[in-house]
Amino acid sequence: MTASAGPRPAPAATPQPGTPPTPHGAAISNPVLPGFHPDPSILRVGDDYYLATSTFEWQPGVLIHHSRDLVHWTPLGGALTTEALLPMAGNPDSGGVWAPCLSHADGLFHLVWSNVRSLGGAFKDIRNYVATAPHPTGPWSEPTEVHGAGFDPSLFHDDDGRSWLLAMKWDHRPGHDPFGGILIQEYDRTARAAKGPLRTLWHGSDVGRTEGPHLYRRDGWYYLMVAEGGTGYEHTVTVARSRTLTGFWEADPLGPMLTSYGSDATLQKAGHGSLVQTPGGDWYLAHLCARPLTPGGRCPLGRETAIQRVTWSDDGWPRLADGGRLPAVHVQAPAATTPTAAAPHTSPDADWHDDFSAPRLRPEWATLRILPDPAWLTLTERPGALRLRGQESPASTHRQSLVARRQQHHRFTADVTVAYAPETSQQMAGLTHFYNTRLWHYLHLTRDEELGRVLRLGVCDNGAYTEPAAPVPVPGAAPVLLRLEADGEHGQFSWSHPGGAFRPVGPRLDVSRLSDEYAVTGPDPLPATWGFTGAFIGLCAHDLPRQGLPADFTAFRYRPGPR
Repeated sequence: MTASAGPRPAPAATPQPGTPPTPHGAAISNPVLPGFHPDPSILRVGDDYYLATSTFEWQPGVLIHHSRDLVHWTPLGGALTTEALLPMAGNPDSGGVWAPCLSHADGLFHLVWSNVRSLGGAFKDIRNYVATAPHPTGPWSEPTEVHGAGFDPSLFHDDDGRSWLLAMKWDHRPGHDPFGGILIQEYDRTARAAKGPLRTLWHGSDVGRTEGPHLYRRDGWYYLMVAEGGTGYEHTVTVARSRTLTGFWEADPLGPMLTSYGSDATLQKAGHGSLVQTPGGDWYLAHLCARPLTPGGRCPLGRETAIQRVTWSDDGWPRLADGGRLPAVHVQAPAATTPTAAAPHTSPDADWHDDFSAPRLRPEWATLRILPDPAWLTLTERPGALRLRGQESPASTHRQSLVARRQQHHRFTADVTVAYAPETSQQMAGLTHFYNTRLWHYLHLTRDEELGRVLRLGVCDNGAYTEPAAPVPVPGAAPVLLRLEADGEHGQFSWSHPGGAFRPVGPRLDVSRLSDEYAVTGPDPLPATWGFTGAFIGLCAHDLPRQGLPADFTAFRYRPGPR
């Protein structure tokens, strides 16, 4: 999960996959999970497919999506919904849940994940866990903690009934490759504990930066699929195989199975994949990708999930179905698929509205580090409103009252109505465009000693706070409408009274900064701060005196433009 530490020579560019295929099933349109959904682990149980993705510092941990056809995906919400499963208050930006793996054995779903507690500089403090549940949405068992020697854990259940825990090894020592290879250790499902020695399975290919392992067995071979090249533009999926778990591992002689490095493919940063087989015997690869605003530029949508069709070569290697290694935007779906029926499906390109009439947050919402609690978030005190009571500041990595949804399009408009009557300048509530605690834009209602209630626009640029516009007086206590419009690199905040015309607040802002690329600071190859997430549109309240003043949010709308 660590970004590239210096470029390597780009492979020769190959033609980008072209027009949509002639389907025997429907067409998969990539990314299938737009916006921040990295490190996909894909699993089929019966006719049901599940995708588990990393959530980093956002709660609930490990987002799960369901499908019956690999085309339409329904969010089921987060798997880790209790403090016991995922304590994250105080975790650093881009810490938390890294690269979960979802598997199935003994009639139970097994989930393994990392909770990364520190990551800046040479050391990473990692706590890896395993839990089981009858369904991917839970209820999950009390987690078993396993080794913390590295991150990106996964479980492999072999044909002989034994299970194996894999992870990458992080090596902090100067002069050593931080990516110390792929570790393996037996996992006893009955005792719910790791056992036996922890040993190195494979050191990786010449690409380097080997992580994200997934293990498979087919036709007498063990196949080890890993991510290599770092999580940036040099990212790849690499496959190695061996006849035994202890034997010699041979990397695919044709090199990475998937990469977009050195190409003009629409889907960049392609890597970190996992395989699934359909009931009809077809194979597909889920992998992460990104869509930069400009070639080789910033990706405020973060790393997304895409799916590619896979075939097997005559000599037994998994390859992309089109014969190349570039990710395609349009992919042939499996034949005879069953429509997704677990929940109503809504296209990610459709307008999205929340009137906050449900008793709990919809699965598209996330909270920052802490789970919803009636002490600071309620949907019932004022029916039809999300009521937030502010806590710590926008810079806090502990307790913020922030509810946000992923930005999934380069062009969008987001609106919300806010009712808030701040009493001091230390009370704030409004609409935020948020990457992490050091990188955000925030239009908020607050109070000024001379002007009374005002709107202020705050900008935090990798920790440097400014306000690029004069406060806008908003007399009285009536609700106001807040709006954020983004058009590629630029974003504009505005406001209005109900029924009135929107008026801009401050200049157009550079929203491309809300990206992994911009968030990384410090010396290469071990920066002090990392960026692994994506931009969010958030509703938030901050009450530094902690006086419990409520802010009520109603009628949120997210209207996407074209992808």
